[in-house]
Amino acid sequence: MPNNWEEFLDPYIQAVGELKIKLRGIRKQYRKQNRHSPIEFVTGRVKPIESIKEKMVRRGITDANLEQDLQDIAGLRIMVQFVDDVKEVVELLHKRQDMRVVQERDYINHRKASGYRSYHVVVEYTVDTINGSKTILAEIQIRTLAMNFWATIEHSLNYKYQGDFPEEIRHRLATTSKIAYELDEEMRKIRNDIQEAQALFDPLHRKLNDGVGNSDDSDEEYR
Repeated sequence: MPNNWEEFLDPYIQAVGELKIKLRGIRKQYRKQNRHSPIEFVTGRVKPIESIKEKMVRRGITDANLEQDLQDIAGLRIMVQFVDDVKEVVELLHKRQDMRVVQERDYINHRKASGYRSYHVVVEYTVDTINGSKTILAEIQIRTLAMNFWATIEHSLNYKYQGDFPEEIRHRLATTSKIAYELDEEMRKIRNDIQEAQALFDPLHRKLNDGVGNSDDSDEEYR
């Protein structure tokens, strides 16, 4: 285990902060140009120390391999409105010069047995510290609002049952996962109408606001 957790985690904390600003900046650029932003909002977190320790034990990760094998110490989550937006966000990440995509896991077209759907991208990102540059891994999860709602509920239940769900809960999770999928598909079919309505509803001053407070990006809890 790291001798000084605060020192070890500092680059990850810095990376999450910088990436949130950059990803939110992408959204603001789209809105300034009166274009649909594939990014709805962004949250981020650094994994708590106890969660890191637990995952190291569960996955047999050694101290020497911690930085390479635990890819989600720094975690970002990008929420999108439509499934088709996921692909656009992934393409944007690939084009950036300040990060390098090193791994992708498509749980949307290949959802997990539990019903979980999301798209995971692992990137290498370099931060500048007082001790020099440090390249770390960060995991970026991209999902629709429907996917996120389901995943958040499943995560909470997983803590309660430690993965050993009663059959009734397992069945209901599978059913609600299907419903969330169907919701995304229906929203996809009326995407143009939704975007036209949002363009009329969204005041111009919100699109052009360059304030640095990111008041519309409150960091809801990221588990």
